[in-house]
Formats: sequence, C-alpha cells, structure tokens
Amino acid sequence: MSPEVQEAGSFTGAAQTLGLTKAVVSFNIKHLEEELGVSLLIRSTRRVSTTDTGERFYHRCLQLLQDAESVLEDVRSDHSGLSGSLRITTTPEYGARVVVPALTAFAAKHPQLRIQHVSSSKNDDLIAGRFDVAIRLGHLADSNHHARLIDQFEILAVAAPGYLNTLGEQSIHDLAQLASAKWIAHSRLSMPLSWQVTTPQGENVLLSAHHPAMIMADSASSLLAFALAGAGMAILPVWLVQDELAKGGLTQLLPDHRFPRQGIYALYPNTRHVPEKVRTFIDFLHDRLARNEIIKV
Repeated sequence: MSPEVQEAGSFTGAAQTLGLTKAVVSFNIKHLEEELGVSLLIRSTRRVSTTDTGERFYHRCLQLLQDAESVLEDVRSDHSGLSGSLRITTTPEYGARVVVPALTAFAAKHPQLRIQHVSSSKNDDLIAGRFDVAIRLGHLADSNHHARLIDQFEILAVAAPGYLNTLGEQSIHDLAQLASAKWIAHSRLSMPLSWQVTTPQGENVLLSAHHPAMIMADSASSLLAFALAGAGMAILPVWLVQDELAKGGLTQLLPDHRFPRQGIYALYPNTRHVPEKVRTFIDFLHDRLARNEIIKV
C-alpha cells in the first residue's frame, strides 16, 4: 500500500505526490487488495482511511522501507560519507537552544546529508511521522522504540521578583511556604505539582502543592513567559531559565534544595538495522553535550 495514500487521505492527493494519475493509484491499490485477499482501505466520498488490517500493513511496510533505505545509505556512506535525509523532532524550546545549533554543526561535517527538523510540543509518533530520531526530555514512558540517555539537566523552582514582592513577609523560606504559593504548571505532565525534593540535609521529601495550579500551559516557553510576567512560581529547566536568573528577571527559590534531575533521551525506531546516520548523530550530540556547559548547573 502506498504511504502517500495513507498520509494524503485520498487517491487524488497521493497521485499528485507521486506524479501519477488518480486512476493508476486506485488500480494499484485495488490490485494489491485482490492479491492479499483483504480490504486495506475504507473509501468514502470525502476521504480514504485505513482498515485495522490496512493500518498494521502500512506500519510494517514503513518499517521495511526504512530498513531498506538504511542499508542503502550505509553502503553509500562507506564511499561518500553520510547522505540521504535525517529527520528529527524536538520540543520547540530545547530544539532552538540546543539541538538546532548541534544540527548546524553536524550538517557542516556531512554536506551530502539533508537535515529536516520538526518542532513539536507533542510526542509525535516516530513511525507515522517518519522520524529518524526524537529528542525527549524528562522521564520516558514505556516505548517500543530504542532509547539512549545522552545527558541530564536540573530543574529549578523560580519566580519573578515582582511576584515575590507581593508575598511581603510571607516570602518563600521553606518547603511548606513553597507548597502553599501560587503555581504555574505544565498541562502535559501527569503530576505537575508533585516532586521528590532533596533537602540540604540529604533527606528526600515529597513536595505537593496545597492548591491546584492557578495557570496551566502546554509549553515550557509559555510557563517561562507567565513566570516573567509575575503570574506565580514555576518549575523549569535550568537551560531555559539560566539567562533570566543571571539578569535578575527570575529568582531561584530555595537554591539549597534539589529537584530530581531530568533525562535527555534520543529515541529511534526499533528496526533490525539502525542507520549509520542515526548512530553518528546521536554520538555527535552526546559528545557535544558532554563538552557544553550551557545546560549544566
């Protein structure tokens, strides 16, 4: 089954992508269904969608295509360096600050490789999105993909001086006051206001906000903007807030306490053959992060 039909949702869109006529695409799909003895597509007047069997067949075919492309690219790279395309997805914030500069340097070393970077706050599916690598932050959920931990970073409780001034004598001095303050939270986290915190004495205690978040946002950049505007307190990555901390736009709360370190992971499809371009880029990013102090405390 043509991936273009699945992605376009119509024979017309697939035909335009493939440079064929609609009749040819429709005939090829019909012939494939007859050969397999199953229906792969559900046809309506507005859209073509896959059956359950067609969906499974589509994903298996994508994996086979990726395996075949990987083998060909590896053979070519033995003689001419990395080539083809490297398609990567990251969050907008970490992508712009860390991954895009790394991709720029990587592309300079491999001029025959085409780079495609996709920013998304959602955890897009690697197979359906045809991604070679996804950079994920935090704690990984169970996944069928390969995952490599390439670095870690600190998260900090921060607030703008303007917000702290509104607290007056009730300024944040301990975890109890931290828990009772006004919070801005990330809407995509399952428990955005519950953290294991290490005290200066080395004890691990649970910090849970006493009240629901006053403001919810679905991206770290929005949380940062709310915090800078004085809307309340937020827990944010050090690589995102360190410039504002240095300028005085934000204040770190309880700097002698430590929130759990977060992982930076490279995910890549669980195929039999991992492309050389994927292995090389992950190694490159790992080495770059090991040398780069921008995301360290």
